[in-house]
Amino acid sequence: MKAIRIDSPRHIGICEIQMPIRMDGHAIIKVKSVGVCGTDVATYRGINPNVTYPVIIGHETAGEIYDIDPDNESGLKKGDRVILDPYMYCAHCYPCSKGRTNCCETLKCLGVQTDGSMSEFFAHPIKQLVRMPEKMSWELAPISEPLTIALHAIHTVDLQSGEHYVINGAGPIGLLAAMAAKVYGGTPVILDIDDSRLSLARECGVEYAINILKEDPVEKLKDITHGRMAECVMEASGAAKAVASCLSFAASTGRIALTGWPKDKVLMDTALITRKELQVRGSRNSVGEFPEAIELIASNKVDVRKILSREVPFNELPLSIKNIDEHPGDFVKVVGLL
Repeated sequence: MKAIRIDSPRHIGICEIQMPIRMDGHAIIKVKSVGVCGTDVATYRGINPNVTYPVIIGHETAGEIYDIDPDNESGLKKGDRVILDPYMYCAHCYPCSKGRTNCCETLKCLGVQTDGSMSEFFAHPIKQLVRMPEKMSWELAPISEPLTIALHAIHTVDLQSGEHYVINGAGPIGLLAAMAAKVYGGTPVILDIDDSRLSLARECGVEYAINILKEDPVEKLKDITHGRMAECVMEASGAAKAVASCLSFAASTGRIALTGWPKDKVLMDTALITRKELQVRGSRNSVGEFPEAIELIASNKVDVRKILSREVPFNELPLSIKNIDEHPGDFVKVVGLL
C-alpha cells in the first residue's frame, strides 16, 4: 500500500509499505481523508526536534473501519466511519492517572514520535477511534483534530459568555478558536501581522481583527473592552515576543492559555503576572474534546469549510506540502482525499 514518507529534511515522496496487521485492541482503518498540519510542514523543513527520520507523516485522519474484532466492547464495527485521536498515551503514568492523557510522560503523536496515518490503511487503537456522523463530509472530518486543540484552550481558560477572548495568531487553530469562541458566547479578538489572514478572520465572523504592525493592540483592546482588557487570552502563534505580549492583553485576574510552541525561551514579566493575579497555563493538544469538535462541525456551528484552502488527491500531497513550504501565506488548511 502507499504512504507519504519524509526520508530526510526536504525529501518527501510516496512509498510502498506493508499492509498493517491487526493487533489486539486495534482496528484497521481504510483512510479516506488526511489533513496537512503545520507539524507535517515543520517535519519536511527539518525543524521539528521530536522527529526521527524516516517518518510517515500525518495525524489529522478520518476513514472507514476495514477490520475489527466483532466482539470488541466499543460497539464499533466494520464499515463504521471514524476519526482518529492521534495522541498515544500509556494510561499508567501520573498525568494519565489524573485523566490528563494529553500530558502523558511518554506521549507519542502520530507522524512525529511514531509513524503517522498518511497512508491508504492504518492500524489504530479502538479506544482512540471516535464515531463520525454520516452527514459529515470526508474533506471536513480531519479538521476536527485542530478544532480539538482550539477547544482545549477554550476549556483551559474556562471562557464564559460575554467575555472577550484575545487570540494571538490567525493560523488554522487561531481561526478555529475564534469561531468556537462565538459558540461559547465569547467575543473573539484576533491579532496577526498578515492582512490576508485577518481578512479571512472577518469572513469567519470575527468582528475585531487587528494587524499589530499597523495598530497598537493594547490601545485597541482598551477601546474594545472599555478599558478592562480581555478576560481570556490564547497564544496560538508560537512567536516568542507574542507569548510575552499576552500579559499586557489580559485584564486583571485574566486567564491565559499558551498553545503555541516557541522555538526560543521566553522572558515574561512575572511581576505583572503577580500584580494582575493572572492565571497562565499551558494548553497542550487535547483530551476528550473530539466528540464536541465533531458535533460542532457536523452541525455547522463552526464552519470549518471557511479555512479549507484546497482538497487534493492523496498522490498530490507531497507536492502540496512543498507548495505550502514555499508559499505558506497561500494556504490555511489542505486536505488529501483517498
